[in-house]
Amino acid sequence: MHLRANRRQFLLGSGLLGLSAMVTLPAWAQGVAQGLEPMTGNAKPIQPEEHRARLANAQRLMQAQGIGAILVEAGSSLLYFTGIDWWRSERLTAAVIPAEGDILVVTPAFEEPSIRESLAVPANVRVWQEDENPSALISGFLRERKLDKATIGVEETVRFFAVNGLRQAAPDVQIVSANPVVRGCRMIKSPSELALMQLAADVQVAAYRHIAPRIERGMSQQDLRAMLLATVRALGAAADEGLVLIGESSAYPHGSATPRRVAEGEIILFDAGLSIHGYQADISRTMVFGRPADKRQRLLFDQVRSGQEIAMQAAQVGAPAGSVDDAVRRHYESLGYGPGYKLPGTSHRTGHGIGMDVHEPVNLVHGETTPLAPGMCFSNEPGIYIPGAFGVRIEDCFYMTADGPRWFSKPPASIDQPFA
Repeated sequence: MHLRANRRQFLLGSGLLGLSAMVTLPAWAQGVAQGLEPMTGNAKPIQPEEHRARLANAQRLMQAQGIGAILVEAGSSLLYFTGIDWWRSERLTAAVIPAEGDILVVTPAFEEPSIRESLAVPANVRVWQEDENPSALISGFLRERKLDKATIGVEETVRFFAVNGLRQAAPDVQIVSANPVVRGCRMIKSPSELALMQLAADVQVAAYRHIAPRIERGMSQQDLRAMLLATVRALGAAADEGLVLIGESSAYPHGSATPRRVAEGEIILFDAGLSIHGYQADISRTMVFGRPADKRQRLLFDQVRSGQEIAMQAAQVGAPAGSVDDAVRRHYESLGYGPGYKLPGTSHRTGHGIGMDVHEPVNLVHGETTPLAPGMCFSNEPGIYIPGAFGVRIEDCFYMTADGPRWFSKPPASIDQPFA
């Protein structure tokens, strides 16, 4: 779970270190990571042949859905289909993927060399000057492909100005959601995607294990973030600063603005992730500094672990995604929490989809009817929060197989060994 999930997908990009390597860390934090060796040297990015296979799959889905083409803007879906690793600005860079034939990429003229550098599939690259309208390039392409009266799917994160530009430049097209195509491709991870996600999880766990014995009384939340970021960087991955919640801050899933420092007997909740070649890990760990000061700390830890296991038992192929959340919530209500999403208890969904984005469809939340299928990936994080006191969140991600769910990272057995 991350408050900054939308930002992270662009900060990290598809590389190993990405822009997070530009963050200046204090010398003492860098010293904490001294001597660590990168774990990512053999990590392989997604290869061009897999990008081509993704396009072929998307085109099959479009033909089955009666969609003539889809519009995808810069971001994780553009990277997924084309290999183009780009950010969003007021200048449109986008791809039109038709149901047949090569794709169109539109981009500002001065960006063309950079766009071609990462392009991994055959494409018709058309550029627009600063005084020109990129939507005119899209409408021209649609006319050439006899799609100017077709049904055009729009990826769900495409911004309004791009959709409105398409509507004005090609008024006869019917605009629909591209979810059946994009989600149909991205929700099911390939072996190479799962391998990158597994490595990302391994690095995140290694980072937690490295910093845990180096936590000292009086350290601030910012100090712990700096240690974690320096460690992840030394291990060869890219990370944002994540969340570090101390004491009462842990009672609120995304923390509070009140500065806090490490103190004896208090909860420390880490929620952090990292990226390797664009694929994410998202892992939370809860510990107590020193000896637990409140017997409820141990109780909540054990209850959250039981919640995780109940979620795994419910996550079976063919089950509606929402039934996983329902199973956990029934158990928690039997313990006196809730009801539903009320506090004390679990105020958020049991889990979210994860892949190239930290949060991506679909979610393990009440009412979600999408059936679970092999290749889907989720977080499992049924935290319990007591307002005014503290909270416990343990988050590990898993992927679906034909035989059921499998962990990317193994949850800790007890609050006494939170990073085991």
